[in-house]
Amino acid sequence: MRKWLLLTAAILLEVTATLSLRAALDHPAWYALSAIGYLGSFTGLSLVLRAGMSLGVAYGLWGACGVTLTAVMATLIFGDALTALMGVGIALVISGVLCVELGSQAAHARQALGEGAKA
Repeated sequence: MRKWLLLTAAILLEVTATLSLRAALDHPAWYALSAIGYLGSFTGLSLVLRAGMSLGVAYGLWGACGVTLTAVMATLIFGDALTALMGVGIALVISGVLCVELGSQAAHARQALGEGAKA
C-alpha cells in the first residue's frame, strides 16, 4: 500500500510541476514550484522503486497518469484543446500501461508458484 501512495504523490507532484511550468510563462515566480515539484516527483519515484515496485510498472503508471492528468488539467486551467483524437491517444497510453501492469502481476504470480514448488 505504501508504494501506491508514494507513486500517487510522485504523479501529483509531477503534474503540479508541469502545470506550474506552463503558468511560469506568464508569471516567472511559478518556476520555483515547478522545480520543487519535479524534485519531489523524482524523489517519490525513487522511493517507489526502493519499496519494490518494478521499474516498468512504476514509470509506466507515472508517465501515463501524468500525461492524462496534465492534459485534462491544462484544459480546465488554461483552456488548452483536448480533442477526440487526443482522447484516443490517452486511452491507448493507459491501455498500454494496464497491459504492462497485468503482465507484471502474472509474472509475479508465476514466480511465486515456482518458488512454492521448490519449498
